[in-house]
Amino acid sequence: MKLLTVASQKGGTGKTTLCGHLAVQAERAGFGAVALVDTDPQGSLADWSAARLAETPRFVQTEIATLERDLAHLRDAGVELVIVDTPPAVSYAIMEVVRLSDLVLIPVRPSPHDLSAAGSTADLVERQGKPHLFVVSAASQRARITHEAAEALSYHGPVASTIVSFRSDFMSSMIDGRTVMELPRAKRSAAEIESLWLDIERRIGRRAATVTPIRLGRHTPMSA
Repeated sequence: MKLLTVASQKGGTGKTTLCGHLAVQAERAGFGAVALVDTDPQGSLADWSAARLAETPRFVQTEIATLERDLAHLRDAGVELVIVDTPPAVSYAIMEVVRLSDLVLIPVRPSPHDLSAAGSTADLVERQGKPHLFVVSAASQRARITHEAAEALSYHGPVASTIVSFRSDFMSSMIDGRTVMELPRAKRSAAEIESLWLDIERRIGRRAATVTPIRLGRHTPMSA
């Protein structure tokens, strides 16, 4: 089982949006069963999952104190990928999630303050000895600063080749638990998520299934 953590010390970078979209795209691409975990007290990912009509991806109720044990249960149940949303702060919770991660995705808005915060997040990840991948998000494709940001980030680590644009369909899809891949007229946004997932999948790798998957409920309280 692989653990993908989406982290940034700066708020407003699109972490929750990316978590939900990448989870749906991973299953659409045939990666396997995907579970979502929300460690942000704001609970935006949990709210999105609760509004979602589709049965997948599964949302797992857990807490940092039992996260490692609960991840083992998910692995035994045949889950292939867990995606974790994190709060915009440096905390024990984030460091513990990073310690267990196979890859940390760091979304960065193209602005000076966001670039500075991204460097700090990358330093935290590197201290844990974990790989990370920057992705420029909520960006204007034609703005000069967007491409300057990608170039600046490349000095601090690998940068996803896909830039995730700022479009209203990302926001509207999240309102009722959907993604842009599930909207009728959001092909450009959907193509960005599909491309980003391919980049992540190449980096995170994939194992052959060795267990018979156990059907989990859509909202699975692991720590109860």
